[in-house]
Amino acid sequence: MFTQYQIPLQQFTDYLRFEKRYSVHTLLAYQTDLEQFFAYLQSQYDSIPITEINGSMIKSWLAEIKGNEISSKSIKRKISSLKSFFKFHLKLGHIKFSPVATIIAPKISKRLPSFVDEKDMSTLLNTLDFEDSWQGKTERLVLLTFYHTGIRLSELINLPLQQIDFHYNQIKVLGKGNKERIIPITSELVRNLQEYLSERMVIPSEFNTLFITEKGKTLSRSRVYKLVKLNIGKVSTIHKKSPHVLRHTFATHLMNNGAELNAVKELLGHSSLAATQVYTHNSIEKLKDAYKKAHPKA
Repeated sequence: MFTQYQIPLQQFTDYLRFEKRYSVHTLLAYQTDLEQFFAYLQSQYDSIPITEINGSMIKSWLAEIKGNEISSKSIKRKISSLKSFFKFHLKLGHIKFSPVATIIAPKISKRLPSFVDEKDMSTLLNTLDFEDSWQGKTERLVLLTFYHTGIRLSELINLPLQQIDFHYNQIKVLGKGNKERIIPITSELVRNLQEYLSERMVIPSEFNTLFITEKGKTLSRSRVYKLVKLNIGKVSTIHKKSPHVLRHTFATHLMNNGAELNAVKELLGHSSLAATQVYTHNSIEKLKDAYKKAHPKA
């Protein structure tokens, strides 16, 4: 399939993997977008060389996928994938211009990130009953770790045992682009981790990750998604129920309780402050709500 695009695509994905050090999940997203585009070129333009691809061809592809009711966010991501691909080959001198230069990405209205209320998180972690089994203990600690550290799903399921430092009460996380960051952990989380590890050592496992199943395997993304969705659903009516919502919850609760924006940025592992600023909106909304409830003229 689209044979003549295989080498340019491989060169680009190798660059993302070995130089940019992108995660497997991000690499797959780029590759999927580009393969969809190349399949379209093959069907409509008989696999035209990348040196002859122009903006009109890209616009016609975008028009076709937009007709399939793909969201503006997905279209914007696909444009970003194409921009990165052609920018890479332009830099190497394989093409003379980028055909994406004339493409304007659709504007996306910024939505405030979903998060679980503090009282609901308290119910989830302190009141809700979990099974007195390895699965139940793992589920509760997964939820506790998400909320106390704000780490990403991939960071959690791949967290090595040696990255937990009980002497300094912190964990070292390898984030996007293989960037390391240090996250302090609370005495509550330390205590729960130590109790979990004392039982974990009894379970035979070839894996060095913190979280394992009752059979000694690493946790899968789908399993973590399911347990998070199920348990958030027991205490909250929010529409989105995912591991990333717990990351939003961690950041939002920090901001609402006076944490500095730059500190939250470092804890989340964001590369720029702009990505973290969305959480200030939730803080402002909380202030507005308090004002309306308390001010006699509101």
